[in-house]
Amino acid sequence: MLEIIMMLFTIYTLVKVYISVMQIGYIAQEKSKEAVLMSQDKYRVAGEYAIKKERLSLLSILVEYLMFVWWITYGFHWLASILQTDNSAIDAVVFLFGFFAIGYIVELPFELYKTFKLDKEYGFTKTTTKLYLIDQLKSTAMFIVFGGAVFYALAWIVINVESWWLWGFGLIFIVVVLIAIVYPIIVGLMFNKLTPIEDNELKQDIEKMMKSVGLKSNGVFVMDASKRDSRLNAYFGGLGNSKRVVLFDTLMEKLTNKELIAVLGHELGHFSHGDIWKNIVMMGVLLFVYFFFLGNLPAELFIDMGVGNSAGVEIAMMLLLLPLLDFMFTPIKSFVSRHNEYAADEFGSKLGGKENLVSALMKLIEENKSFPKSHPLFAFFYYTHPPVIERLKELGYDANAVNEMAKELPDDGIFTFFNKD
Repeated sequence: MLEIIMMLFTIYTLVKVYISVMQIGYIAQEKSKEAVLMSQDKYRVAGEYAIKKERLSLLSILVEYLMFVWWITYGFHWLASILQTDNSAIDAVVFLFGFFAIGYIVELPFELYKTFKLDKEYGFTKTTTKLYLIDQLKSTAMFIVFGGAVFYALAWIVINVESWWLWGFGLIFIVVVLIAIVYPIIVGLMFNKLTPIEDNELKQDIEKMMKSVGLKSNGVFVMDASKRDSRLNAYFGGLGNSKRVVLFDTLMEKLTNKELIAVLGHELGHFSHGDIWKNIVMMGVLLFVYFFFLGNLPAELFIDMGVGNSAGVEIAMMLLLLPLLDFMFTPIKSFVSRHNEYAADEFGSKLGGKENLVSALMKLIEENKSFPKSHPLFAFFYYTHPPVIERLKELGYDANAVNEMAKELPDDGIFTFFNKD
């Protein structure tokens, strides 16, 4: 059984490596061609950033494979012997903390490089070493408290319930839904400052737009995202009475009010179409599948690894194999998400104006240095949002025509063109 698992994970890794290599080669060629949707210099810079990110991802894939091999051939046995754990819920929590601690240490250099080297080089990172350390301490404390509680409950179910995978699925599904509700209220406030929007005219326009689609929220807020990162974003967070509109201060700085309305109109499209609940249902179905397969791993697998199938080892093995199983469903999830994005674009263009949405999309890709093209295989697997060129086509704009317009205008003239009265 161990050989089968190893073979499957090897195939999974090779497929990911192939897709990544194809993406790097594709962008390396395209970034030297005529620019699309941005100036030639910005187009080249976006391509270079995309390549460097993907190379880092490729290295991460290889390290993930090496860590998988280490865990199943030696790591689980070594960690169990070091901790001297038995099959109690407390021991399972200790084992899982050890499992995550080792994974965190291995992944930390990648995160540090991306945050303080790569993203800083391209003007994204604004965070300081002090702020980064504070964020890490807060995240660790939350993980220990809330993660420990979830691990204990799941381990208790594994130990005491015969069909533990079914009840375990129910527990984790409830936890995920609760996180969706609690995040904008508690978690967001632990890391960022949310202040009520001061632009009364914009606030009234947003509230009027939300009212037109039947959405009630407990406020429109601006997040101080710029203290960490310069990228633009916004979201509707929470469920039920916890729903709120959150605009990044970086977005407020770069987009006009009309463009902001169009972007939020897109997000309201997701609400109007019930995408949030559809995603929860899809997530629930996939969670059930994951628990069904990973919760029924044969005992001989653990014997082959030299460990007993204690609660901690079983849960850790599920987490180790989860990326493999999830990868199989990634194209389906991405396809559904892209379909929803097209529909939300259409909705947003009606609420906020097609020209305003197009202008906002182009500002987003330029400010976020998002390369507008992708290898088809990479997009098929990983793109949850359609390429901007395709989104423009659906909105009735041809990228080549937009480029021709842009050549006759100043560097930022394309946005002036779309926002003119």
